[in-house]
Amino acid sequence: MRMYDIIAKKRDGKKLDNKDIAFFINGYIKEQIPDYQASAFLMAAFLNGLDDDETVHLTKVMASSGDMADLRELGTVADKHSTGGVADTTTLIVVPLVCACGLKVAKMSGRGLGHTGGTLDKLESIPGMSVSLEMNAFMSQVKRIGGAVIGQTMNMCPADKMLYALRDVTATVESIPLIASSIMSKKLASGSNIIMLDVKTGSGAFMTDPDNAQKLANTMVRIGNMAGRKTAAIISDMSQPLGLAVGNSLEVIEAIDVLSGRIQGDLLTVSLSLASRMLCLANIAKNDEDANAMLLEALHSKRALHKFGEIITAQGGNTNVIHDTSLMPHARIISTLHAKSEGILTATDCKRIGEAAGMLGAGRLKKDDIIDPAVGFIIKKRIGDTVKYGDELFEVHANDENKIEEAMKYLEKCITLTNSAKSPTLIYGLVSSCG
Repeated sequence: MRMYDIIAKKRDGKKLDNKDIAFFINGYIKEQIPDYQASAFLMAAFLNGLDDDETVHLTKVMASSGDMADLRELGTVADKHSTGGVADTTTLIVVPLVCACGLKVAKMSGRGLGHTGGTLDKLESIPGMSVSLEMNAFMSQVKRIGGAVIGQTMNMCPADKMLYALRDVTATVESIPLIASSIMSKKLASGSNIIMLDVKTGSGAFMTDPDNAQKLANTMVRIGNMAGRKTAAIISDMSQPLGLAVGNSLEVIEAIDVLSGRIQGDLLTVSLSLASRMLCLANIAKNDEDANAMLLEALHSKRALHKFGEIITAQGGNTNVIHDTSLMPHARIISTLHAKSEGILTATDCKRIGEAAGMLGAGRLKKDDIIDPAVGFIIKKRIGDTVKYGDELFEVHANDENKIEEAMKYLEKCITLTNSAKSPTLIYGLVSSCG
């Protein structure tokens, strides 16, 4: 078998068999196939596509290219993944909610990069909280209290790391089969038998077009189900930040406020939608109505809040933050950006809002950038709200005076005021519903 023949086969629009795909992946991670041939293959796949069989097998081979978590002794275990956005703190709400309802969650999360926030960075803003657990400790915690959220601890999916770096410099990122296999290979390697996906669309999402987000969700659900994992997805809006807080400590505080019942809104709505599907996939709930009743009971009784406290304690954090958020990191300087014109908030540049938080130190442009957990801002107006001259638009939290003015100028350009507007659709669709 030659890589040349595999490239030519896909170039000519022919279907690859399992041996072709395995030869490519295994040869590439062993450095037996050079970058120039891998690049040619990726471009051929980008231009001619991959069908379901090809995509599923590519995903499986990538998943098995490194270590794979074996969670079978835990029974039914769920995982949840978001394609990324701004103020998307659903993991910190969904995990304790479904755990409080009896579903185990073994969650391996990532860090923020660019304009998107990272769950690990948010958790590390909790004093003492560790997201680094060895596999045995991780599984023990899930077995004992029902849930854990950690960083990737094993050599998972090296093929994906290598191929993504190559796709990034060869203009082959925007391929739905390649995106789907990249995401789902990591989900399969993580070992859970239930996978819940939140595919974002809008100005702050990777998939800005709802139709493409729907195609990506459909593809990933098919991959998961064909690989023997119960998989479902929602397509949700990221045309504006999901929550009202942007920044690591501020987002944890907002999640605690949601779990405490002090605030509601879009963040809670999307969290409940994700959690409901997870309970249905696990057969803990018969249908959405049954699931929602269980989740609201866990929320109103504070069982979900206390479950979050258990997870924090188990991972070395100060669980008192769930009762006293003043224990969380806070910025030294708080300034307010006021409206300089009037109208109805019609649109936001959600990506630029995330970038503005990065200017304050809440995010990173490179993986080794240092995060300031305390900085960020609170959003005071949502799309559809009426804005009068002098109204508060953003409450900016900073530790460096030199960064405030730049961030505020950036934020001013993130909003559009006109004479009329309507609130965006929050959840566009569902793939593989229950009940």
